[in-house]
Amino acid sequence: MPDANVAQEEVSRILRDWGEIRLFEAIFVLTAGLTLAIAIKWVIPRLAERVPDRFRFWILPWEPILRAAMLLFVAAYIIPIFIYPTPQNLLAISGTLAVALGFAFKDYASSLIAGVVALHERPYRNGDWVKIDDTYGEVRSLNLRTVQIVTPDDTVVAVPHSKIWTTAIANNNSGQRELMCVADFYLHPDHDGQRVHQKLKEVAIASPYLQLNKPILVVAAEKPWGTHYRLKAYPIDGRDQFKFITDLTLRGKAMLRRLDIQTAATTAVAQADG
Repeated sequence: MPDANVAQEEVSRILRDWGEIRLFEAIFVLTAGLTLAIAIKWVIPRLAERVPDRFRFWILPWEPILRAAMLLFVAAYIIPIFIYPTPQNLLAISGTLAVALGFAFKDYASSLIAGVVALHERPYRNGDWVKIDDTYGEVRSLNLRTVQIVTPDDTVVAVPHSKIWTTAIANNNSGQRELMCVADFYLHPDHDGQRVHQKLKEVAIASPYLQLNKPILVVAAEKPWGTHYRLKAYPIDGRDQFKFITDLTLRGKAMLRRLDIQTAATTAVAQADG
């Protein structure tokens, strides 16, 4: 059986003899590397919460990078313990693994590759507020296969990185602390538009959540049922976006009530939106 003998010789030239394998060293390096990767995932988010806010978005993106670097170091250290690290052997093993993963774990491999691409292109990073399909929330961590998103309802959703191949990723802040928030007001068409425009700006300026060095915009659009105002502004921290929108909405309604400005009919707005 010459073919079997040749195959056995090829394997023997790739794998080290059992007596040459430093098994305890490999186990120690693997255990230490995985422990450090877990520690990085635990420490960096907590460190980011303790530093001044302006450094938070600088620290958070380092978590997946350091974890990936640690795992690559472990793989680069352990593989030569079990095989002869010649270029031919490494090429043969990588080709075999690629084919095996491609057929057996197609979707899993696609997500792993997409995770590497995500680290480079950064469609999202830790601390970003993103929308992927119907999921909206803050990116909590980037794993090898998935991105974990915490929704406003405090639900953790694991989204595979492979979504970047086929789905548009909406990122509200792209590594910045601030993100634009919008408060909507639906008014009866019979009112002084200039006065409402000015008063809505004053509502935003008086908010304790407002980022003062960002612009405040009031956009008005005439609709069949009345006038739609959109008050756009930035909170100091994106995590306060819902408190900010609530503050703008409640104080805006109170201001409109003091000015005796009527809101649009609820049924008309609902029918137009529907």
